[in-house]
Amino acid sequence: MKLIVISLFVYLPLLSFVSNAQLKIGYVDSDTIMDNFPDVQDARQKLDALIQEWQTEVRKLESDLKAKKDDYDKRKLIMTEQTSIEVMAEITKLEKEIADYRDKKFGANGELFQKQNELMKPVQNKVFTIIQQIATEEELDYVFDRSGDILFLYAKPEYDLTAKVIERLKLE
Repeated sequence: MKLIVISLFVYLPLLSFVSNAQLKIGYVDSDTIMDNFPDVQDARQKLDALIQEWQTEVRKLESDLKAKKDDYDKRKLIMTEQTSIEVMAEITKLEKEIADYRDKKFGANGELFQKQNELMKPVQNKVFTIIQQIATEEELDYVFDRSGDILFLYAKPEYDLTAKVIERLKLE
């Protein structure tokens, strides 16, 4: 019991000191920043061009597959069993090639993911560095991104750093 009373006398003044300190909080809207930053738009255009190129290749492969299947369906009644097996093997092989190509380009660790990381990482680092600079200059304790999982029900507009980040990015 004595320990609790002594602890209260020691820690109570510390708690009141901490509660009197005011936190300065800022927030940004990273979606808005990314939409207004030319480097992001350039990266997105490069990615879109790659995606378009790869999708064209997939459509070509799918067209070849459809043509083979249609040809097989037309001729299967007059084919020998051996020819039928060979054509079905070609069709299966082409289906596997299409699936492998899709996975290689668009899969979880595919070229799209790698290229996106390669193009966007420097842009994200630049934005993050500027956010840190502004937060330091304005002596903010926290800066939140309201585009993500954190949702603000109310925030004073004077703490929104989005416009300042966009402005600073345009100067560099």
